[in-house]
Amino acid sequence: MDETRTRKPATGESSETEKFVRLADRFIRVANTANSKIPATDIHMAFLYGAARYNAFVAKNVIDVADHESFVNDMIAAYSEMLRNHLADPNV
Repeated sequence: MDETRTRKPATGESSETEKFVRLADRFIRVANTANSKIPATDIHMAFLYGAARYNAFVAKNVIDVADHESFVNDMIAAYSEMLRNHLADPNV
């Protein structure tokens, strides 16, 4: 993904939203850099694996989630919504 085409905060969005988007853009830049030597099809699965691993760490060690299945379902719903929104974006 061309980092010049990543989502930019809309006018009036909060500084927290801006920070969130800038952080996401940093991950996208990592993927773009890796894509010079690694196929995008490998990178996207590595990112998905890394996100799952990190989210499991946060669930177990930071927020101490008692109901893992509920947390999994919440993460699935969040990812599905984000993915659908990006697939519908003509700028992606």
